[in-house]
Amino acid sequence: MMKNLVTALGGLAIAGAALAQAQTPPAAPAPAATTPAAPAAKADLQAGFVKSVRGSVQLLNGAGAARTASPGDALGAVDRIVTGPDSSASVVLRDDTTLVVGPSSRLDLKEFHFDGTTRDGGMLLSLLRGSMRMITGLIGKTNPDAVRVETQTATIGIRGTDFIVQADGQP
Repeated sequence: MMKNLVTALGGLAIAGAALAQAQTPPAAPAPAATTPAAPAAKADLQAGFVKSVRGSVQLLNGAGAARTASPGDALGAVDRIVTGPDSSASVVLRDDTTLVVGPSSRLDLKEFHFDGTTRDGGMLLSLLRGSMRMITGLIGKTNPDAVRVETQTATIGIRGTDFIVQADGQP
């Protein structure tokens, strides 16, 4: 089973390891007119960014609006990543967690919050179908109980810093 999973992920294991050293995304231009509270509120809503995309990858926000993923795109605190056959995506979250989503996958980021000053946060991911490699960042290293990964048959508590999950769920 593990051999099949590694084969299905193809070169993603190597790409995931390289992404652990990911750089921060380019700074977004400042909005023309904002109130002082607006930039902080926007930062709280952004969980991370798309590092790389191969093939057909879609991002769906909490309202269900879909957009084609491109490197540098923001990932919201509640977003879904959908990859097509022979497609993959890597995402880096604000706490430096790296997610590599394999072909024909659906991954929901159900909850993400992180305070860079206190290093306090939590995340909940749901792998509905396909495969995912996760290299945990600050949240997983400082408070492993605050990181959870769900599949249709199990909830995984994080005790390591690098793992692969496969779920054979319905499309």
